[in-house]
Amino acid sequence: MGLIQFYGRQSVIKLITYFCQQANTKNMKSLKHTLTSLTAAIIMIFILAPHTGNSQVVNASAKKRISIGVGMFTDLWMNVPSGMKTRTINQGVNVGASYNMPFGKSNFSFSIGLAITVHNLYWNYKFLQSDTAAFPFVKVAGTESYKRSKLTLPYLEIPLEFKFKSKSKLAVGVGFKAGYMIYGHSKWVGDDYLFKTSGTLRYSVKDIKGIEKFAYGPTLRVGYKWFHLTGYYSLSSIFTKGTGVDMYPVSIGFVLLPF
Repeated sequence: MGLIQFYGRQSVIKLITYFCQQANTKNMKSLKHTLTSLTAAIIMIFILAPHTGNSQVVNASAKKRISIGVGMFTDLWMNVPSGMKTRTINQGVNVGASYNMPFGKSNFSFSIGLAITVHNLYWNYKFLQSDTAAFPFVKVAGTESYKRSKLTLPYLEIPLEFKFKSKSKLAVGVGFKAGYMIYGHSKWVGDDYLFKTSGTLRYSVKDIKGIEKFAYGPTLRVGYKWFHLTGYYSLSSIFTKGTGVDMYPVSIGFVLLPF
């Protein structure tokens, strides 16, 4: 028994349609509620689907349809303001699972999943608290020395994908994903710019204002058997409009799908 038979074809279609409609709105509370609901639904799918109906048959069928992957990527940062420098390699990681629903006996399928993706921005800016500035970061002074200055953006994501898989195990997937940031924070290791001491300052800040909570964009995946190259183009900026900084990532990497 597949996901569509268990939950109903129309229910799955309505769920996806509603999510896409919400992605076109600017109501962050509504988007957060939608993402949370979808996350709960997918967790229930993974838990309940293998244990319905004829348990042995369904369990074997469901396991074949669940894919678990671990990947790494680098972010190419677009629309970087003048004077801001980003590192050439901005490594990130993602871990996720998806439930695949084939279209009959064809080579095409649709999948919906749940993932955690962590983006990192290594740059020459540092966090500086201000009650008036919309953008809470300032450029590192030329006289300051630092080992690391980065902004980390982890997202809980819902990926959707249409996939073609040939008999030779060559696969191509085109999809869309949306995520909600769950623990964004900045980290600084370098000169003590806060207390002006001679020691090394290790400073981490979370709940930073001016960071966009919601991220979304199209995805592309091409691979053979368990190794796949991946791409993601963000349609949303990582900072809110009021900051005046419109940066967004283009991610290129790979994912391993051993299960």
